[in-house]
This record gives sequence, structure tokens and C-alpha cells, in this order.
Amino acid sequence: MGFLDTLLGRTKPVPPNLDELFALPGAALTLEAGTDFKPTGSGSVCFRAAEGRAFSDIEKDVRELLDMGGSKPVQVTTDAYKFTWLVCRHSADDPEGLVTDLHAVNSSLQDGGFGPQLLCTIMAFRDSGGRSLGLVYLYKRGTFYPFAPLAGQRRDNALELQIRGTLGDDLKIEPDLARWMPIWGAPGL
Repeated sequence: MGFLDTLLGRTKPVPPNLDELFALPGAALTLEAGTDFKPTGSGSVCFRAAEGRAFSDIEKDVRELLDMGGSKPVQVTTDAYKFTWLVCRHSADDPEGLVTDLHAVNSSLQDGGFGPQLLCTIMAFRDSGGRSLGLVYLYKRGTFYPFAPLAGQRRDNALELQIRGTLGDDLKIEPDLARWMPIWGAPGL
């Protein structure tokens, strides 16, 4: 970063560290111990699909890799904003396997040159009262944040802040609350 960038307040983007995803199983244990939230066995990767054969080949390869790996079949959906979601499912007591699959999806897309299309990765949790919680990894920031949706496109902000406090030592939490974007209708959440 140069002098002019510093003077004008420009910042260099944080390079993503996909290995941060491997902190999620430990965070799941912390959540179980400190709250009533347990993994659902569901996670998803959100990206903007690119046009062309190279991208469709990578997407096909990822699906085949995960389907062969013994995990349940991968589901691909598109949301109202035209983002593609690749949903992986494992048994609820296998967060390590789920994270390995999510990491494989992210790595395959990044290694294929499609890193800029990656948006986020989510691991889903639920408590005994049926409340949902997602731990969201922001690819372009290299940080996590909790997302606790409520009915009617509302959020449980108090719960999100509680989860931030609970997981502060386990995950690199996004410090800018304005970047804690709602992900309404995220598949697998």
C-alpha cells in the first residue's frame, strides 16, 4: 500500500484464508457448551455463477467429488438475487466432515480462478427451541459473523451479539457490525 492510498483512506483487501473454516468444529463445541445451539449438519457456499464452460466444469467436478466422498448428494439452488448456493449435508455429529466439504468447494472455485465470485460460507445451527443460527464466513473479509434469523425477515440482534461474545476466542469475528448482512432464505439455514 502506498502513501497516496494511506492519505486517501484506501485499504488493501484482506486476503481470504480458507483454512479459517477449520475453526468451525471447535466453535461448534464452544456453542454447545456455552449455549443451546448444536450443528444441524447443513452448510452452504454462496457464489455468483460465472458464464462459460470453465466454471461449469469446476462446478461439475466439485459435485462429483463431494458425491463420491460419501457425503449426501450436493444440492445446487439459485436465490432471488441470482446467487448460486451449493448445499452440503452431513450427520449433525460430523461437523468436521461438513467443514471439509465446504472447504473443498471454496478451494476448488478459488484454485480454478473463480475466487472473486465467492461470497460466503455458512454452517447452520439450531437450538432446542427451534431457533436457527448461521455462522457466516465472509470470503472477501476473511472473518465470521453470526446470523440469527427470525420470522418475517427480522433478526435476533441480541442473540447475534451473545454468540459474538461466546465465540470471540474461537473465530475471527467481523468487527464492523454493518458488514453483518442478513442472508434471508439461505438454503440449509
